[in-house]
Amino acid sequence: MVKDSRVSGFYKLSREDRVKKLKEITGLGEDDLGPLVDPGQVDMGVLDHMIENVVGAMTLPLGIATNFLIDGKDYLIPMAIEEPSVVAAASNAARMARDHGGFSATDTGPNMISQIQVVDVPQPEAAKVKIMEKKDELLAFANEQDPILIRFGGGAKDIRVRIIDTKVGIMLITELIVDTRDAMGANAVNTMAEALAPRIEKITGGRVILRILSNLAEFRLVRVRAVFDKKELGGEEVVNDIIAAWAFAEADPYRCATHNKGIMNGIDAVIIATGNDFRAIEAGAHSYASVGGYSPLTTYEKTPEGHLAGSIEIPMAVGLVGGATKVHPVARVCVKILGVETATELGHVIASVGLAQNLAALRALASEGIQKGHMALHARNVAATAGARGEQVDIVAERLVKEKNVKVERAKEILEELK
Repeated sequence: MVKDSRVSGFYKLSREDRVKKLKEITGLGEDDLGPLVDPGQVDMGVLDHMIENVVGAMTLPLGIATNFLIDGKDYLIPMAIEEPSVVAAASNAARMARDHGGFSATDTGPNMISQIQVVDVPQPEAAKVKIMEKKDELLAFANEQDPILIRFGGGAKDIRVRIIDTKVGIMLITELIVDTRDAMGANAVNTMAEALAPRIEKITGGRVILRILSNLAEFRLVRVRAVFDKKELGGEEVVNDIIAAWAFAEADPYRCATHNKGIMNGIDAVIIATGNDFRAIEAGAHSYASVGGYSPLTTYEKTPEGHLAGSIEIPMAVGLVGGATKVHPVARVCVKILGVETATELGHVIASVGLAQNLAALRALASEGIQKGHMALHARNVAATAGARGEQVDIVAERLVKEKNVKVERAKEILEELK
C-alpha cells in the first residue's frame, strides 16, 4: 500500500531514478517491476496465446500519475498512453484536490446487463407479463450456470423486459441484471443469457436471435466528486471560466465530444495499463452520455467559498479477474502498484483520474490555452523524431518552444547547429 502519493519533482528525475523511487514507495522488487521497466522481459509466448496471428508487440509509454488521494487512500496510478501532457495534467489536478480531501467515490455495485432479443412474438405485452411471472424461476436457473460467482456473492439479481419498435418489427428484449463481483463479467452474463434463451422462447412463443451483454452498463455506475482550490486554479475568475467552458460542452455536442474525449484520455490510459477493455469502457461512456441527448460526463459548480466543485458519473465495467489483467505481466504489475483489492475500488480510481484529467484540460483551456503546456511536451517528441538523443532532446525542445516553431524540419536544423 502506498503511504503517500505526493512525490515532489518526480518528473524531474531520470527514468532510472523514477524506477528506484517507485520501488521505494511501493515496496515492489525487480521481479515484480521487471516486465514494466523492460518490455523485452515480456514472454512473447504469453502474447502469442492472447490473440490470433501474433507477430510482435506494440509498446506504449507507461507513466505514473502522482498525488492521488481517493476515499482517504493514496494511490500511484499507472497510465499507458502515447499523448503528451496527460500524465502530468492528471497529477497536477490531483494535487489541487488534496487541500479539500481529494476524491470521494460511490458506486451502484458491479452489475452488468445481458440482453436476449426475441422476435416474432405473437403477443408481446402478454409475453412480457409471463416472463415477469416466472422471474424467480428464471433467475434461479441463470444462477445454476455459474456456482463460483454465486459463492462469491454475485449472480443474477433481477430481470427486466422491454418492448421496442424497430424497422423490422416489434421486438421483446429480456434483460438479465447480474452482479459480476470482481470480473468485468462478459463471459458470465453471456453464458447465462444463452442458457435462458430456450426458456424465453418457450414462454414467449417467439424466436431468440441475440444473447449478448450490453456495454451501456447503467447499473454499474461510479460517481466521484472533488473540490479544487480556487487559489491553486488561479483565482475565482478562472473558476468562473472553467464553469463557463463546461456549460459550453453541456449546450453544444461539437464541444461536448472533445470535452468527453479529454475525460477518456485519463480513463483509457489506466484501463490499458491494467489490461482491461478500453473499447468497452469507451462505448459505455459515450452511450451513457447520449441518453436523453449527448451531454458531458462531468459537472462543475462553485462552492459558497468560491472553490470549484467537480463530479463525474460514468459506467465502469472493469475487472481484476480473468482476461489480460491476469495474463499480461505488465498489467499484473500495474495492479500491484495500484494496490486495489476489488474491481469496484479500481473503478473508483479510474473515474477519479477521468475527473482530474477533465479538470486539468478545462483549466488549461480557460486560462493560458491548451497549446502552451501541451506543445512544450510535444516538442520533446518532435526533437526525438528529428533524431535528437539524450540531452539533445531537452536542448532542441527548449529552442523549439522558445521560437514557437515546433516542427521536425526546424528540429533537424537545430541538431545540425549543435553538431
